[in-house]
Amino acid sequence: MKSGLVIMRALSVALSFLLIAVAVVVPVRHLQAAPDADLWPDWQAHDPGSTVEIDHGDWQAVLDRYVTQHAPGVTSFDYAAASRDGGTEMVAGYVDAMTKINVDALNRDQQFAYWVNLYNALTVKVVLDHYPVDSIRDIDISPGLFSSGPWGKKLITVEGRTLSLDDIEHRILRPIWRDARIHYVVNCASIGCPALAPEAFDADKLEAQLDQAARDFINHPRAVRINADGGLVLSSLYDWYRDDFGKSDAEFIAHLRKFAGSELTKALGGITELDVADYEYDWALNAR
Repeated sequence: MKSGLVIMRALSVALSFLLIAVAVVVPVRHLQAAPDADLWPDWQAHDPGSTVEIDHGDWQAVLDRYVTQHAPGVTSFDYAAASRDGGTEMVAGYVDAMTKINVDALNRDQQFAYWVNLYNALTVKVVLDHYPVDSIRDIDISPGLFSSGPWGKKLITVEGRTLSLDDIEHRILRPIWRDARIHYVVNCASIGCPALAPEAFDADKLEAQLDQAARDFINHPRAVRINADGGLVLSSLYDWYRDDFGKSDAEFIAHLRKFAGSELTKALGGITELDVADYEYDWALNAR
């Protein structure tokens, strides 16, 4: 019996050292790396001739009440107020209503607005359900030994299929629409993330809304800036999803220039190849 206990303790110690070693060896950036775009074919179904319009008024009411825009592309959400005055129930009610929509019967633009609004509302709901937290990454409900945050957790059921935030972004939005601007409109409840838009996405205004979101983020220093040594500092968003923005340096720089204002255009100068000094991302909660 004694020898058995000794063996068990030895195995326990060995396992502890193994886990520590793995944690040290696996780079932090890989733990945060985004999943690849991996289409789930079931969600390709749509009706090009559909005239059905989804009402996102309840989500707009939440945005009007709790989102503050501090500057172009910079917003915060008042989780504290929402958690005490009925906002949690407002968000939950909208999400619940959206899960009852027959998505396959919508046209593509209606589907896009549906998925983006639902993703953002679901993100806010997750934070409110666990509030107070300092960062969304503190909500460790995703399955998997090295998972962080809530993104892998199955949270809702739409048309009989359970979905996580990762599923909506990486199995539906990215692979179906293949539009880099998607990254500027899905919000991760963090300061470093593109802002939670104060306006619900509307199928009739998508191009304008997507372009505005891209301009607002790209022209803010948390996206692109030149440090004191003259080095290029980019948001980690451009590291995690690099291929979405352009596989070559020229394609990526062209993406930035397309939405750059005069100041950023001047800062980028005649750059044709990327020499990135650092990637940065602030995971602090986007709270008011």
